[in-house]
Amino acid sequence: MKRRQFLSAFLLLGFSFVFVPDAQSEIIEGKDYAVLAKPIPVENTGKVEVLEFFWYGCPHCYNLHPHLATWLANLPADVNFRYVPAILRANWVPAAKIFHTIEEMGITGTLHDKVYDAIHRDKIDLNNDSVLFEWVEKQGFDRKKFENTYQSFTVQNLVAKSTQMTRQYELNGVPALIVNGKYITSGRMGGTPQDTIKTLNGLIEKVRKELR
Repeated sequence: MKRRQFLSAFLLLGFSFVFVPDAQSEIIEGKDYAVLAKPIPVENTGKVEVLEFFWYGCPHCYNLHPHLATWLANLPADVNFRYVPAILRANWVPAAKIFHTIEEMGITGTLHDKVYDAIHRDKIDLNNDSVLFEWVEKQGFDRKKFENTYQSFTVQNLVAKSTQMTRQYELNGVPALIVNGKYITSGRMGGTPQDTIKTLNGLIEKVRKELR
């Protein structure tokens, strides 16, 4: 009897190891993500759209960034990803201008990570224009070209669009990941950066099923 009881307990324990991870892998509305009250149409309906609203000065965005960068290195072919600098307060405008400037100059791949590091690791005040322009020059880029782009009407218009999008999605914090204009998850909802990426993958799969 004791042997049978042991085998029964062992099998029951084995089944628990099989089924528990599956239950834990499910993403839960209201806990891991939310559904936007007013879904926004996506630009490319042929792909799943993912937007990351961020602010260079946000420590949570900085912590998520390397995990998101690793995820982007293996971006699925059916996913379209874009960074969007959020503007929730006036002092977020300089950071948005920095992002749009480096994107317009085609140097996002080189400077995006460095801007984060300069602010959080090196404690450089890139909100100060003269400090910013000097820092950019030290990175090996044309200071005058950067200044002209930073102060251009094109960048001003892009900043205005970022402001509009921040309001349109009714954001109250960052980082925020919007999936297909319908679902939102954030560091505060997802827990750790790894949890946020897991939720992001779950939402992408959810949208795929909805589009079939």
